[in-house]
Amino acid sequence: MAGTRRKSGRMGPHIAGLQARWLELGYSAGTVKKMLSVAGQLGRWMATVDVDVSQLDATSIEAFVRSLRDDGARRVPGARGLTPLLDYLRSQDLLVAETLPQTPVDELLADYHAWLVVDRGLAGPTVLRYENLARRFLGERAAEDGIGFIEELAGADVVAFLLRESARVSIGAAKGRVAELRSLLRFLYLKGLTATALASAVPPVAGWHDTAIPSGPVATDIQLLLDGCDRNVASGIRDFAILMLVARLGLRSAEVARLELDDLDWRAGELVVRGKARRRDRMPVPSDVGEALAAYLSQARPPTTIRQVFLALKAPMRAIRPDLVSDVTRRACRRTGLPRAGAHRLRHALATEMLRRGATLVEVSQVLRHRDLATTAIYAKVDMATLRRVAQPWPGAAR
Repeated sequence: MAGTRRKSGRMGPHIAGLQARWLELGYSAGTVKKMLSVAGQLGRWMATVDVDVSQLDATSIEAFVRSLRDDGARRVPGARGLTPLLDYLRSQDLLVAETLPQTPVDELLADYHAWLVVDRGLAGPTVLRYENLARRFLGERAAEDGIGFIEELAGADVVAFLLRESARVSIGAAKGRVAELRSLLRFLYLKGLTATALASAVPPVAGWHDTAIPSGPVATDIQLLLDGCDRNVASGIRDFAILMLVARLGLRSAEVARLELDDLDWRAGELVVRGKARRRDRMPVPSDVGEALAAYLSQARPPTTIRQVFLALKAPMRAIRPDLVSDVTRRACRRTGLPRAGAHRLRHALATEMLRRGATLVEVSQVLRHRDLATTAIYAKVDMATLRRVAQPWPGAAR
């Protein structure tokens, strides 16, 4: 490594730290060697153009990549390929923080973000979704109305924006836009930025509740999905544990992703579920679910300081995102030849199977952790045995 350090220009003092950090994140030795080679190229370029480590930013990285192309380099990393290097330098406080000029929209979005997180307690993915719509809406208003883009906001502006959004998305997504826009307008009113509560000006999207019958795999299909996991390899062991949590306990994708080591109480045979709106519930862990978790933790989970239970398989080592849970479910469906389904369908399947075995809607609601029994009432449609008992005979026909 000493030879690498001498040839790495102004990145020389950081090569050893980069190597240790990247190996810790799960990159293979061969990948780390290639990444260090690029770091050396960057260090030599920095010495040539007189750029210090603290001065590295997006502009200088683009200039470095462009110089490699101009020199006819065989392998030219993209700007994103240097993200791990910049992340390390940033973690060591070696980069000077960029002070971008704050526009009125940026300042408003920062306050809105804090309100969503602190006051409303929304989860990260939900906050991101709400912020994305707020950025589009406020950006359009600022571009059209200039400095008075909030004070001059009117109901007609709200309706016009929502109509444009609804024209390009599905009915379900349009309903989401309504909720997101109402949240922003409620925030603006509560902060005294608008004189009128414009949230009431957001029209609802036409649609009818509970018109569909919950669908999902049947019990035999669930077993096929579980049996399709190859538990001789790390990926299969992890995926099996994830599917067990969804299929046996009805956990949501986000709840699986949030599960931490401290949430597992092996002595009591329970786990803590970190649900919506920061709600926490304790649930018993059936023996087969506990065995799947224990197998993953002892055989497939690499040693790390990360507290989340489930980790991504590819470097950099990190906790899984909620959408990976549905990816695991879809891959399992593809392996077994079943129709494509996401993780939420397994919750439907669990509720349907519980009703088939005689559970009440209240019991289903408790397992699925619904805050309102009306949310669980949709499953009454699939309880055919009970529906037949309460159904009235058609007039003039034998029952």
